[in-house]
This record gives sequence, C-alpha cells and structure tokens, in this order.
Amino acid sequence: MNGIPRLTYQQYRAVRRLVHDCCNYDGGNCLALDDGWEPCVCVQSITYSLVCKWFRAAVLPTDKGLCAALLHRGQARPCAECGAMFVPRSNRGKYCDECAANVRRRKKAASERERRRRGHLEAEKPCNQGACGQSSKGD
Repeated sequence: MNGIPRLTYQQYRAVRRLVHDCCNYDGGNCLALDDGWEPCVCVQSITYSLVCKWFRAAVLPTDKGLCAALLHRGQARPCAECGAMFVPRSNRGKYCDECAANVRRRKKAASERERRRRGHLEAEKPCNQGACGQSSKGD
C-alpha cells in the first residue's frame, strides 16, 4: 500500500492494546469520527494497517519499540544489549537509550578500575638508573 504500514499479528495485538490508551477511544467507538447521530467504530482497532493519524502521532510513540518497528522500518535496529528495536541517532548507534546509559556506566567503571590499577602498579616500579633523582643501589 502507498506508505501505510502493514502490521503482523503480534504488532496488531500490541496496537489493539495501545488503542485503549487513546483519548478518542470510547468503548470500541472513536469520538473523533463521531458525528453525533450514531457512533463510529474505531478503525484502528479493526484493521491490520496503521491508518489513524491521531493514533500514529499521539499514542504510538508511547511504545518506542513498536513505533520504531512500524514507522522506521528501514532505519530501526535491534539493541545489542536487550534486543529491542530502536532508531539510532547516528550510523554507529548500537544500544537503545535505556541500555546505552547502563553500558556507558559499566565501561566507565571498568576504565576507572584499569586506570587505578595501572597507576598503582606504576608507583611500585623501581627507580630507572637514577633517572628519578635517586641514586641507584650500586652507588
């Protein structure tokens, strides 16, 4: 179809759960499409396509993984840590926002541990032929 994303069954079920969070959803009917005489069925709850503009703009972004899978199909990647789909901010993006903070914290802690270990070992090195200002043992 012309730019309208088609849903798999799992995506359809996830969208159906999200439709209930829409402010225009009223017991299976859509308040935005209601003309006042008879209720109109919520079209997003009965189709395997992403057709409702309000749902796409206001409700779908609350589920970042589903939003990335549906709207950014060519650009979305799985997170290397948790496997959730996300849209990277650059071509080097490897982790989703939640995992990126955790991975960054772990790498920083490992780097600091290594820096402290190296600093501790260098302090214990023997004097190198009097280069440090002290006389060597043989003098």
